[in-house]
Amino acid sequence: MAKRKSKKRRIILAIVILLVISIVVISFVSGNKDEVIKVTTSKVERRTIIQTVSAVGKIEPETKVKVSSETSGEIIFLGVREGDTVRAGQLLVRIKPDIFETQLEQFKAAAEAAKVQIEIALAEKVRTENELRRVTELYQKEFASKQELELAKANYERALGSYNASLSNYQQALAAYKQMQKSFERTTIYSPINGVVTSLSVEKGEKVVGTAQMAGTEIMQIADLSVMNAIVEVDENDIVNVKVGDSANIEVDAIPDEIFKGVVVETGHSAIASKLGTQDEVTNFKVKVRFLKPDRRLRPGMSCNAEIQTQKRENVLAVPLQAVTVRMEGFTPKSDVISGEIEKENTEQKMFKKTPPSVVFLNEKGKAKMVKVKTGISDKGFIEIIEGLQEGQEVISGSFMAVSKLLKDGSPIKVDTTKYVFKKK
Repeated sequence: MAKRKSKKRRIILAIVILLVISIVVISFVSGNKDEVIKVTTSKVERRTIIQTVSAVGKIEPETKVKVSSETSGEIIFLGVREGDTVRAGQLLVRIKPDIFETQLEQFKAAAEAAKVQIEIALAEKVRTENELRRVTELYQKEFASKQELELAKANYERALGSYNASLSNYQQALAAYKQMQKSFERTTIYSPINGVVTSLSVEKGEKVVGTAQMAGTEIMQIADLSVMNAIVEVDENDIVNVKVGDSANIEVDAIPDEIFKGVVVETGHSAIASKLGTQDEVTNFKVKVRFLKPDRRLRPGMSCNAEIQTQKRENVLAVPLQAVTVRMEGFTPKSDVISGEIEKENTEQKMFKKTPPSVVFLNEKGKAKMVKVKTGISDKGFIEIIEGLQEGQEVISGSFMAVSKLLKDGSPIKVDTTKYVFKKK
């Protein structure tokens, strides 16, 4: 019995050893085989590619006027409220004119007095002129002395000077009167443009400071809402692609699910820098996008987002964006030969200075084939292929990890044909 049990144990032990050896061999063999990578594919097809630049900003009217008073005083009439529509020349505000009325009367009286002085000086001029004529005739007949003649001339010249001075004084007094008259008229303020009162900073009874002496009080703002713009900031890397005449789609935060058409009318040339001196420093440029069909719901200051269409390619070969990647393998940049030898260190440095080629992977009979391509513009989903592919070829477009890291030329692949169906609740 003991011998039978010992023999049975040896058989079991041998079987176990054989199983272990088989497992090790299978694992070793399978480990040497390339792992099959599960991927998704897409066809190379012709599309229309529209390259866009995204930018955010605010809505502003093309024309906005700040209305201030040129004279100081109390507001005794306020004819509009915020949101009212006004016409050019419409009465807006009247400043209390009592001080100007008094000053206007004073300047008017001074002008009239200067005018009277002209009449007095003119009479004296005529008298001395007649006296000079009479003395001249007597002197010619030797009935008057030379001294009398010179005295008559001096009196005439003095009267003529007084007359000319009175004319100048009158012109000066008249100019001062007209200036005060203008100041008096400025107590009444009229709308300079057609538009809407978008901001009102005062109330009736308040006192305002005129702009004649200092900055002055801003009374209101009037904007022409018939011409509206989206003032957006474009990144410095994208501004070179934006030009006047580019079309744009504008989304306004306050009006969701609606897209407004626009066109670029101005591009900024002065940089707008923020967070200077930090790692988050940003440099942008202002771009003005004109709304083609303004909406009454649009208000100055509303936030908006503009998608500016910078380039458009029709009927070009295209593949999904995620299908294109870069590979350093097999990329050997041109290197300078120094004394007939290429230094390894210099070669590595130049490799990183060169741009690695763009590649895609084709599905060829269950294996990935790496192909270099030349790309063009792209939109949010597809990229233009200029060289390297033909229409109808099957490119690997996913997963991201497979395309960007795992795939190599010749890697075995398996196309994932799973279709996900979402059931409605």
